[in-house]
Amino acid sequence: MPITPSISIAGRRIAADAPPYIIAELSANHNGRLETALKIIEEAKRSGADAVKLQTYTADTITLDCDSEEFQIHGGLWDGKTLYQLYQEAHMPWAWHKPLFEHARNLGITIFSSPFDNTAVDLLEDLNAPAYKIASFEAVDLPLIKYVASTGKPMIISTGMANAEEIQEAIDAAHEGGCKELAILHCVSGYPAPAEDYNLRTIPDMMQRFGLVTGLSDHTLDNTTAIASVVLGASIIEKHFTLNRDGGGPDDSFSLEPEELAALCRDSRTAWSALGEVDYGRKASEQGNVKFRRSLYAIKNLKTGEIISANSIRSVRPGYGLAPKYLESIVGRRLTRDVPANSPLAWDCFERPEI
Repeated sequence: MPITPSISIAGRRIAADAPPYIIAELSANHNGRLETALKIIEEAKRSGADAVKLQTYTADTITLDCDSEEFQIHGGLWDGKTLYQLYQEAHMPWAWHKPLFEHARNLGITIFSSPFDNTAVDLLEDLNAPAYKIASFEAVDLPLIKYVASTGKPMIISTGMANAEEIQEAIDAAHEGGCKELAILHCVSGYPAPAEDYNLRTIPDMMQRFGLVTGLSDHTLDNTTAIASVVLGASIIEKHFTLNRDGGGPDDSFSLEPEELAALCRDSRTAWSALGEVDYGRKASEQGNVKFRRSLYAIKNLKTGEIISANSIRSVRPGYGLAPKYLESIVGRRLTRDVPANSPLAWDCFERPEI
């Protein structure tokens, strides 16, 4: 049998034959307050997420302070801002990382981050991050991928906007850099993204094509797409998470609130559990209902020696008599004993056929 690809983050095995690994993406939903970021981690733990993920950058490490046309955002959630203004507002202050990591570890929830340059990797290494995520927009930054891979930690690469060739290049860079445990996430880099853009049938193709643990980074507004992805083999689900969708932060409007994250954790694991294995046998929950299947019953009083006719028996519920498939084989047989009306028929009611 083929070996199921797997990775392990902080002792948790992640694979298609294990319950889905749920990542709550904190992103920019701290809205400039450390207390909010700490509370988001608490709620992620309470909701049942396996991990909470940060983003580690500053405006200066991710873009240039420039207002020329190519640095301006037109349309969408961040219309009218420059890239520098957006990231200045959205970034997680580096001084917060240590208290956030400590808080998560005290709560017993895994915490790691997406670094956006080498200095961010160095910071996260000082905090002993257990894994790294490469964001979709950085999937083409092969030098960054190699630098992250050189840590020897498990890596997750999000593939939004990347074609198959670019995905393979990112995978090759990770392996060349020394990564031994690698997962990829199918992603649509729209904020929010419509469900019909997700083409979830891509997930099993990615699993076969790249031979890696595969999951979903989901930017839709509800949980339907994420739960459906589990049925197609997704081992990881990442969703943006906030305390309040109306909080006014850069990512709040397309993030899950606590009750929704709890539902995602519950329902995606239920979906995985329901997959089970190929099994045509009778299930434990069915045992008590076998007696209510159809079987053959006498519908009038039948006497010893009588020849059974089709209008003297019927296929009805419950299932204490012969199976309906034997109807044709018993019509025309002679009874060896009386059979009262409303009684089940059994083989010992009939003479054996001559051989």
